Amino acid sequence: MAKLLLKNKSKEGIQDWQAMFSEWAEEAPEGPLKRYYQAGMIAPQTALKDTPLLALDLETTGLDSSQDEIISLGLIPLSHKTIRCQGAQYWMAKPERSLNAESVTIHEITHSELAEAPRLHAILDEILLALTHQVIVVHCVAIERQFLLEASMKIYGFPLYFPVLDTMDIERQATFKPWWKRFGRQPSLRLDACRQRYKLPRYKAHHALTDALSSAELLQAQISYHMDPNADISNYWV
Repeated sequence: MAKLLLKNKSKEGIQDWQAMFSEWAEEAPEGPLKRYYQAGMIAPQTALKDTPLLALDLETTGLDSSQDEIISLGLIPLSHKTIRCQGAQYWMAKPERSLNAESVTIHEITHSELAEAPRLHAILDEILLALTHQVIVVHCVAIERQFLLEASMKIYGFPLYFPVLDTMDIERQATFKPWWKRFGRQPSLRLDACRQRYKLPRYKAHHALTDALSSAELLQAQISYHMDPNADISNYWV
């Protein structure tokens, strides 16, 4: 089976997060975010199998990162073959505004559960430590990276960026067939639907730590079926 090399590179052919981290380390304000960038990022020529990976999922009050807020965050470290559940971390964050009924129905986190939780600004330093020198695994990069970028702008006054392996986009590229658009048969890219194609177990959705585990397991299945563990990480990260 031919291995997938994703079409997400920069104009120069390589998305060089190492060079970008070096640049941002100079520009970032003094404090935790500067130290995060100063810790650096792996070289784009690092093999996928040697890449430090960290699965991430957020639960939020909505889908608009400019208005909605992060209320929980789960992280689980992994490699292309191992998920280190003992290293899992989970935070809850009390939002500035009241929860709306629609979001509570989805994530099932209530006002009472968040009543004693810290504000996000009180825990973002700790979250940054966990993210340091990691390539982040998510299912839909537009959510996790944009919400954390917005939070960083509000708290530090400078954006937070990190390289991502997006299991949704990996699945899209691995399963896309040109005739789907014509017949309207493109398969679902929801996390659970993607997992079912690899016969992975079904978990209750919309808990940040469980969904981080779900994304970690999905990536390992995708690597096994579609990706080359010996290929440069720059072929896959965005």
